[in-house]
Amino acid sequence: MAESKKRFEFFPARYGYYPYIFLLYLLLPAFFIGSETGWKLAAGIFMLLLFLVSYRQLYCQESTAKNSFMYWLFVQLSIILLLTVFYNINSIYLGFFSAHFIGWHDDRKHFWRDYSVFAFVILFPAVYYFGVLQAEGLLFFLIFSAIMLFSPFGIRSMNSRMELERQLNEANKQIETLVKREERMRIARDLHDTLGHTLSLITLKAQLVEKLTEKNPERAKLEAKEIERTSRTALSQVRELVSDMRTASLSEVVEECKLILEAASITCSVEGRLNKDSLPGLTENILGMCLREAVTNTVKHSGAENCRIIVEQLAGEVKVTVEDDGEGIGNSVEYGNGLKGMCERLELLDGKMELVSENGSKLVVSVPVIRQNREAGA
Repeated sequence: MAESKKRFEFFPARYGYYPYIFLLYLLLPAFFIGSETGWKLAAGIFMLLLFLVSYRQLYCQESTAKNSFMYWLFVQLSIILLLTVFYNINSIYLGFFSAHFIGWHDDRKHFWRDYSVFAFVILFPAVYYFGVLQAEGLLFFLIFSAIMLFSPFGIRSMNSRMELERQLNEANKQIETLVKREERMRIARDLHDTLGHTLSLITLKAQLVEKLTEKNPERAKLEAKEIERTSRTALSQVRELVSDMRTASLSEVVEECKLILEAASITCSVEGRLNKDSLPGLTENILGMCLREAVTNTVKHSGAENCRIIVEQLAGEVKVTVEDDGEGIGNSVEYGNGLKGMCERLELLDGKMELVSENGSKLVVSVPVIRQNREAGA
């Protein structure tokens, strides 16, 4: 039970030994108070103990109300003023305590009010002892007073910088989290758009081999060899995705899609052609991903007999169209993971996607080429 109770701390543990080292400043006023007698000695000891309490309370101000901070700060400043005027002028150096707390205090609304009281406490002894101190003593006093007066601003500036760095670190952590999340989504899209269509091809060919085993063994052997080749391609794609080095050209993707459609007994025709090296690598890669997804959906869901792939390179954009004579999409379109992935990829290029039903399904993907080339050049 003793361990369950909260352990008392004179100063918060997060500050380490720093608050205790500052207590050395109390030795000087304690020496001056110790030279007094009678009620002045008793009053001095009481004020010094009260100062120590205020010092502790100001360090623990996070667990108290804002009004408590101001109260204990004014108590501390009042003690400094009394010790300086009625005991010894060197007690003014206790002002470094208050300067520290004013500088670190996070209540900007009351900073200037607190600082004004602090400045009065520091400057009043200079006026009070002006005719008593010699020139050297007065100069020495004014120099250290100036340091105390400016120290809250230096501490406040350092505190603001540390706070900005803390916020920057938090922002960087959030950015890192978002980047990781986006990278997971990218990997998921890549796996779906590249490996997914290859596995679909393997599945179709495996079904074909099963049918041909008894009817046409020779062709079944050829198709089995094709499955082996396709599986090796899938393995290569996985390696490329892991190393993030996949840059398939659009013409290569068109040939792959023809194989998929033919394996599914869908007649495929290709129209149009791109000029060599006419598209940025990112644009060509994303168009290839979209084409794979469109052809995979045709094989899985359309029930079509014919499919046409059209590649058009216009003055300001490039279009890729996939048409089939299948069942169509009905009156409503509900995007699955594949179509959502296409939209997300096209957004990177300011591209558009249109899916309609005209005696089958028609998917049109368009990307502004000239604009992208300019941005890439810039």
